Amino acid sequence: RTRSNSLPRPQTGIHPMDPPHTPAALETLRTARALLENPGLAARMTNLIGSPIEKGLDMLPSGWNKRVGAITKAALVKAADVAISTLGDQPSRDSSNRWHKLSVATTGGVGGFFGLAGLAVELPISTTIMMRSIADIARSEGESPNRPDTRLGCIEVFALGGKNPSDDGTESGYYLMRAALAQAVGQATEYVAGSAAGMAAPPALMRLISVVSQRFGIQVTEKAAAQAMPAIGAAGGALINTLFIDHFQDMARGHFIVRRLERSYGKAAVKQAYDALEG
Repeated sequence: RTRSNSLPRPQTGIHPMDPPHTPAALETLRTARALLENPGLAARMTNLIGSPIEKGLDMLPSGWNKRVGAITKAALVKAADVAISTLGDQPSRDSSNRWHKLSVATTGGVGGFFGLAGLAVELPISTTIMMRSIADIARSEGESPNRPDTRLGCIEVFALGGKNPSDDGTESGYYLMRAALAQAVGQATEYVAGSAAGMAAPPALMRLISVVSQRFGIQVTEKAAAQAMPAIGAAGGALINTLFIDHFQDMARGHFIVRRLERSYGKAAVKQAYDALEG
């Protein structure tokens, strides 16, 4: 079957992107794909510390996986509850990426000073700041942070880790992850839409957060492994946290560009064009 590299004209009744020309839409989609299919956080941290991340993984204490699971889940619950509510609903063409990076770098410096022991305190703060940055990016791509589906889309971003070498070459890591989250997202959407409390945590939203936290925990473990390397310290912790938020800002930008295009052209058409693009 021959793949098409073009998107159809926007659907009737849906506001097209500006400008609504197919070449521009494809270039925008190519940008999103480059962000979403990047080599991932571990490779970037390895380049930063100049040593394979596996060395840091060996330095993590026993029982780390169980502990990080609890920490990441708690961090996401707090972030979903607090971060987006502090962001206004006014449209914005730009997102404050630099301000959020500076804030997360500061918390990373504190966490780096205290080492792994400080992670339980530092991670919820950093995650809340990152959630707010993700929602800010969503708003700059035309979404309302107060809409339940936008908030759930922000949570999805924490499951996006970039391209994995084990991913099937015929299927993008991004769409594989969205497919894996589809059922949990669908259940959470139904629950949130029918809940007067909006983003109240149980029960369907908690299931989504549990699924996302498993994937987010991989990224947190990579971050902890980098911080566990000798002589990282406060300065290294700030740099690692800057890479950490930079990664999720890239994931958020790509994710919400795709969602913006889907609102104009439909999900199936965007996925077909995305898969047809060369990396």
